[in-house]
Amino acid sequence: MNRIYLSSPHMGGNEEVYVKEAFDTNWIAPLGPNVDAFEAQLEEHLGNDRYVAALSSGTAALHLALILSGVGAGDEVVCQSMTFSASANPIVYLGATPIFVDSEASTWNICPDLLEEAIVSRINKGKKPKAIVAVHLYGMPYKVEAIQAVARKYEIPIIEDSAEALGSSYKDEPCGTFGDFSILSFNGNKIITTSGGGALVTKSDSLKQRAVFLSTQARDQAIHYEHSQIGYNYRLSNICAGIGRGQMEVLSQRVTQRRLNHAFYKTLFSAQDAISVFEEPGAEYFSNHWLSCVLFAPKLVVLKEQIRLDLAADQIESRPLWKPMHLQPVFREAPRYGGAVSEDLFNRGLCLPSGSNLTDLDRERISKIIRQYL
Repeated sequence: MNRIYLSSPHMGGNEEVYVKEAFDTNWIAPLGPNVDAFEAQLEEHLGNDRYVAALSSGTAALHLALILSGVGAGDEVVCQSMTFSASANPIVYLGATPIFVDSEASTWNICPDLLEEAIVSRINKGKKPKAIVAVHLYGMPYKVEAIQAVARKYEIPIIEDSAEALGSSYKDEPCGTFGDFSILSFNGNKIITTSGGGALVTKSDSLKQRAVFLSTQARDQAIHYEHSQIGYNYRLSNICAGIGRGQMEVLSQRVTQRRLNHAFYKTLFSAQDAISVFEEPGAEYFSNHWLSCVLFAPKLVVLKEQIRLDLAADQIESRPLWKPMHLQPVFREAPRYGGAVSEDLFNRGLCLPSGSNLTDLDRERISKIIRQYL
């Protein structure tokens, strides 16, 4: 049988048109009309006077956001513990130390109370954090107002990791507009893809231009190659941006399709009190449901693994939730605040196939295996 992936790329139709246009005009370099047009599409989607720099990855965007926030060697950055490692790795690139903070149970994202506890603790130790990395996990918006209130109180910039949340919103405002800097990802498994790519979202054109400068090897204005600062090769290629242009044309459809998958799982597990589907905690939250996740009661943890193995045997991919960063061997020495919530979620949660290209036959295959346990 065909393999069913957790979240595979889903082309819309016009991607080839824009890629061919790049070939026909010989715009193959990491600059060109597709890059400009893709950035304009993203800026139109986000609104709120935001400016977008298209980059080679979401990780590159987060790295530049940290640099533009003034993070350097010896600094500390507060980071959500329950996330993919790319949220934390760029902190270490700069010689800074990640300070991991646990989640709260309703959105699975960084806990505002523990965030403030961590900031006060670090200040008392003589190390006021330079930035806060807050993540919209699996497309679910974090507690925007509560996190912003803590950040304003201690005058610490927020880097909004919206890698999984393009198309999500909070109180009708799009994710990707809530941070001092925000980052997007267009990796192959995201809701739209450029094969590999990402973007940095800023509040001013001058900050965008600063990011573009750093992402193109920080080349100074000169007839020769002059460099007075360290730069990076982080710009998105014109070819990949062509894929992105086609993908942006179907973004709203992709959100609808992912949310239909979520509704399918809600129906599938509707009679099970001991298995819950991760969903918005209130009407002000709108998730793209990039991944649909289920949480098993403690007594059913063994069943969770059995379902995962049976799905795998039928060539259907599923996966545990993100393992918290404070449990990762590479970060074992990093300070952390709390941990019980994210550890519990990791132990009891499972991500199920959520691609926007799932067919009725795919859903029937998934349902057939899961129903035998329900």
